[in-house]
Amino acid sequence: MSATAEAAEPQLRTIETQIPARMDRLPWSRWHWMVVIGLGTVWILDGLQVTIIGAIAPRLTEHGSGLTLTAAKVGFAGSAYLAGACLGALYFGWLADRLGRKKLFMITLAIFLAGSVLTAFSFSYWWFLLCRLLTGAGIGGEYSAINSAIDELIPARVRGQVDLTINGSYWIGTAVGSVLSVPLLDTNIFAANVGWRLAFGIGAILALIILFVRRNVPESPRWMFIHGYDKEAEELVADIERQVSEDTGQVLIDPDRTIRIKQRKSISLLTIAKVVLTLYPRRTIVCLSLLTGQAFLYNAIFFTYALVLTKFYHVGSGSVGWYILPFALGNFAGPLLLGRWFDTLGRKPMIAGTYIISGVLLLGTGILFQQGQLNAFTQTFAWSVIFFFASAGASAAYLTVSEVFPMETRAMAIAFFYAFGTALGGISGPAIFGGLIQSGKPSVLFIGFALGAVLMIAAGIIELWLGIEAAGRELEDIAPPLSARDADMEEEGDDFTLGRSQRIIRTTRAEAALAGRRVADVMVRDPVTVSGDMSIRDFIDDVFLSRRYTAYPVTEGDEVVGLVSVREVLELPREQWGELHVRDRMHSAESSLVIDSESPLSEAFRDLAHTDVHRALVSDHGRLHSLLSMTDVARVFEALSGEDVGYLGGTSRGGFEAAQPMAGVTASTAGAQTSADGESSTNGEKS
Repeated sequence: MSATAEAAEPQLRTIETQIPARMDRLPWSRWHWMVVIGLGTVWILDGLQVTIIGAIAPRLTEHGSGLTLTAAKVGFAGSAYLAGACLGALYFGWLADRLGRKKLFMITLAIFLAGSVLTAFSFSYWWFLLCRLLTGAGIGGEYSAINSAIDELIPARVRGQVDLTINGSYWIGTAVGSVLSVPLLDTNIFAANVGWRLAFGIGAILALIILFVRRNVPESPRWMFIHGYDKEAEELVADIERQVSEDTGQVLIDPDRTIRIKQRKSISLLTIAKVVLTLYPRRTIVCLSLLTGQAFLYNAIFFTYALVLTKFYHVGSGSVGWYILPFALGNFAGPLLLGRWFDTLGRKPMIAGTYIISGVLLLGTGILFQQGQLNAFTQTFAWSVIFFFASAGASAAYLTVSEVFPMETRAMAIAFFYAFGTALGGISGPAIFGGLIQSGKPSVLFIGFALGAVLMIAAGIIELWLGIEAAGRELEDIAPPLSARDADMEEEGDDFTLGRSQRIIRTTRAEAALAGRRVADVMVRDPVTVSGDMSIRDFIDDVFLSRRYTAYPVTEGDEVVGLVSVREVLELPREQWGELHVRDRMHSAESSLVIDSESPLSEAFRDLAHTDVHRALVSDHGRLHSLLSMTDVARVFEALSGEDVGYLGGTSRGGFEAAQPMAGVTASTAGAQTSADGESSTNGEKS
């Protein structure tokens, strides 16, 4: 962002922009590599830090190390690092949504650097603990600022592969740390109280290098245009397009997709809580389960990895690094090799599969460990295989959190779920495992392995049940910005009309009556569909006259490609029915109203009122295989509000009256009356 932009207070207004579409259609180039190197390499530092504390844990328990900690204190030091990460994620995540991504990812890296240097000069347990807390705060802030920035700068078609590989680069740091730990912990080279201090100093040097590269990474254009810097965002994207075109030699085609948003300076914590808890409750459950499961598994096992090797397999503290190396390589190989399948096969099957497989393998390994059938080599091999899958799943968990919530809340959402999952699973994990290891009994430690396995398997099942398919979709399609919702409401006004009688419905009235209800509560799942190849005559004779629904999703193979209305078909001359096909009269999926299954029902109610066919295709977990009709929503509104708008067979007089006997009318014939929009039935529910 330019100095002028920062100095002047932006004028907030409603704008229409193509920036998201322009960023997502860019071919891969050197500019994208600069973003990946400048932002993604910080996870190498995190891996280095965690590996160092894990590898040096046995040394810190020895006399002459300068600290002489117990195994439990080492575990609590790991918990302090994670506690700092939780606090840092929450505070800096909140700032990243208010002040921008770039300011925060520079500040948080500087804090990380300072904490690493101060840790190297630790002279007591409490100093060491406080320094770990500070270092953790820096890395926690990185999680929220970096993940949000990366996803907003990387094209949608490769977001999964890139994000997983970046998060997986954590294990490059782990591998480097494990190799470095061998000479640094060798008392023939460095004194017992010197080598581990140098390890933290090396981390600080790497942070300085990354800080230098990071200066060239720009602010997120998506953040800029929402916060009033749309002119600067346009200039930035134009410059990015110029660099990409010069690098690739490709001529960029102008996108045809725009987004209309109402700019806002900031968003309150109350609004964020409302988004997380009421607007997207299912996504909240998914993210909490994914982050909690992986946080417990990783932090519990990895922070105490060296202690298990030394206490149960009697591996020398100076040799622990050689055992961590294959473990780290397995963890990096998982996201690297499996990452592309998260973009092709999809998020849901891959996340669920990697979580469940790793949980089952961990449970089996725990049983073998309890029975004494493993040694240091086979234990390391088993963990390497387990975490090949777990690492890909865990990386995708952070990707999921950054994808499925609106842009204005993205950094804070990442921070919240990271902090909650880490606090629940990560902080408790090292402390629990430290105590279990101190018992010296394999049967006791097995309890920790079993708990980690159950959490991972449960998270995988929840992903299958409630997960959102986000592969290849624009961020604004997965979760529309709150500012886009504001712009839509501003454009549409405070009321809308229903049915042929054009009854006026106040937006506030609809919101009050339908509060807490989602599209998924009313939509028709797996409705009757018709093939686009079917002739109009066959459609009327074989489908409509037998089913009597008034609108049908149109399919080609297994894919929904549009929506056809019987009323519009009947407008055709009868002599053309045999010549034309359903596809000739359908509304394409691109031109139809498409609503997410988790959208508030009140918003869908208003949107349906502005369509001609009074139907919407529903995106349910990324698939268009559900349908929503005005009739169904209006009937729910009437039942909950007590307001008669004619959809339950009333007279549209504004309120329901006591039932009066009607001569010659039975319950079945009364139920067949035409609703206020002139339709007698909906696909999935006949009147």
